[in-house]
Amino acid sequence: MSDLSLLEQLSYPMVLDGGLSNVLESRGCDLNHKLWTAELLISNPEVIVQAHLDYLKAGAHCITTSGYQASIQGLSDQGYGQKQIEELILKPVTLAKEAIDRLTSANQIACKPLIAASIGPYGAYLGDGSEYQGNYGLSDAELRHFHQRRIELLDASGADVLAIETIPSFQEAKVLAEILSNCQTPSWVSFSCRDDSHLNDGTPITKACEFIEPVASIFGVGVNCTAPNHVSGLIAKIKGHAPSKKVVIYPNSGEVFNPADKTWKGLSVPEDYALQAVKWVNEGADIIGGCCRIGPKHIQEITNNLPHFSGKARI
Repeated sequence: MSDLSLLEQLSYPMVLDGGLSNVLESRGCDLNHKLWTAELLISNPEVIVQAHLDYLKAGAHCITTSGYQASIQGLSDQGYGQKQIEELILKPVTLAKEAIDRLTSANQIACKPLIAASIGPYGAYLGDGSEYQGNYGLSDAELRHFHQRRIELLDASGADVLAIETIPSFQEAKVLAEILSNCQTPSWVSFSCRDDSHLNDGTPITKACEFIEPVASIFGVGVNCTAPNHVSGLIAKIKGHAPSKKVVIYPNSGEVFNPADKTWKGLSVPEDYALQAVKWVNEGADIIGGCCRIGPKHIQEITNNLPHFSGKARI
C-alpha cells in the first residue's frame, strides 16, 4: 500500500493510461459478456497483461487495473464461490504487477509505475448504462453492502491507489467516501458528469467536491467517462471546491455509446486529444489520461506533448 504523503510528493503531471476495453477489442477479444472485461480474468488473463504493456510502452506512469466490472455481486451471479470471488477481485492487481515486472526485468522502463485498482460504480454491475444516470433506487445500506468488501480486499492488495471510477451520483459518492475514510490505501474519486457543472444524477459537482474535501484518505478528485468539451469547466470547479486534492482527468473520446447494442458513434484523433490534454494540464489537471475509446496512441501523444513531464521515479 502506498503512503499518502509519498503520493503528495510525487512529480506532476502524472500520465495515466487510457481505456481498457478498446485495447482488448483491438486484440480480438469479444466483450459481449455480463462481466465485460472482467470475464478475461478467467478466460484470457494474458491479454490483459498485454494491454497494460501497450500503455506502459506508450509512456503511462500509472496503470488502472482490469477490475472495474469485477464486483462481488457480479461474480456471484455468475456462479463463483466466495473464495474464487475474492481471488478474482485481487487478480487484476496481480496482472498489473506482472506487466510492470516484465518491463522492469527487461530494463525497458526507468521508473516503477503506479498501480491504480479500478473500482466501478453500482451501475457497472447492472451493465445497462446506469453509470450514465445514477438513479439506482437503492438505499445507502444497499450501496455500502455492494462496495465495502471489495474495497476492503483491494485496500490490502498492494495497489498504490484505489481508483473509484465513473461515479454518477452524490448518494453513491457519500457512501464511498465513508468507506474510503477507513482505508489505508490512498484513493481518488472520479465522477461521470452530464455537463461542465453536474454529475450525471444532476448534483452540482461543487457540492460533491465540498463533501469529499475533508476526507484525508482521498487524495484526488476528478472526472472520467465524460465528454472532453466539459472538462475545462469541471477542472475549475474541482480546484475551487476541493483545493487540497489532486485533479484527476481522464475523459472519454467524446464518442457516444449506445448501451442497447454496445456500439460507439463518433471519431477521435490522438493528436487532437493530446493538445486538449496539454490545455487541461495548464488549467490545473495533475493526473491526466483517458477513458473509453482513448488508446495507447493517445497516451503516447500526451507524453510527446508534455515536454516538462520528467518521468522521474514515482515510488
